[in-house]
Amino acid sequence: MRLKSFILFSFIIALSFSCKKKTSDTDAIVAALTISNVSYGASAQQNMDVYLPANRSVAATKLIIMIHGGGWTSGDKADFAQIVDTLKRRLPEYAIININYRLSANPNNLFPTQENDVKAAVQFILGKTDAYLISNKYVIVGASAGGHLAMLQAYKNSTVKPGAVVSFFGISDMAAMYNSPVGGNPLISLSVAAAVGKTPAQDPALYASSSPINYINAASAIPTIFFHGGADPLVGPAQSTVARDKLLSVGVAAQYVLYASGGHGDWNAATYTDAFNKVEAFIKMYN
Repeated sequence: MRLKSFILFSFIIALSFSCKKKTSDTDAIVAALTISNVSYGASAQQNMDVYLPANRSVAATKLIIMIHGGGWTSGDKADFAQIVDTLKRRLPEYAIININYRLSANPNNLFPTQENDVKAAVQFILGKTDAYLISNKYVIVGASAGGHLAMLQAYKNSTVKPGAVVSFFGISDMAAMYNSPVGGNPLISLSVAAAVGKTPAQDPALYASSSPINYINAASAIPTIFFHGGADPLVGPAQSTVARDKLLSVGVAAQYVLYASGGHGDWNAATYTDAFNKVEAFIKMYN
């Protein structure tokens, strides 16, 4: 009787330890998590979508911050939905944060509101590394006006420097964008002035402080890959090449990819596949 009781007791103890170990192992697994419309400011437009991978950690999980385009006056983080999915497949170990910012279509939100919002968003994100279980090693990806904002944040405003910048047909020189529009199109100049609120002649200092190219130096510059369409009707390829050349002149890595027949992002599938092959390789090299 005593022997049976001892065996039963031993079995219960063993089962108890087994259950505790199993529970502990399960608790250690960190699940993937998506958090939509996280606010980083008082405006409804100051929000972001957060995509956190499984098994992430502060020590190992790197980050991609994404900034949409739209001429500073329009656009939404939803415009990047397909690209978010592409990056999640290609770089599944990365966290991705896709941000919105206040648009200059509202006259109260003229530039540099967008620059300031990106700066605030990045500061918010870097303050959440413990909560999100991500590191402070990050890259910034932007398209068109978002490429401009990505470069401006990286070269001018980053206290924690990104490892790399990815600019899809971004603007590096705001005065040149106004003074030398593609094809001499005056509507481009008008759209730039509408976003800024003034012309370069009216406020040269604002245009200078809003141009990423003016912040490229050996101490501040970040490795950058530029993509541009040779037939872009809105942002000329020179906006990428002048920034590339200045980065190289100060000894900072830069890569320029021209798709000769490409427009302003209206590229075919093969072109985008090639572009993201290069994006993936560049991010892995520098971040």
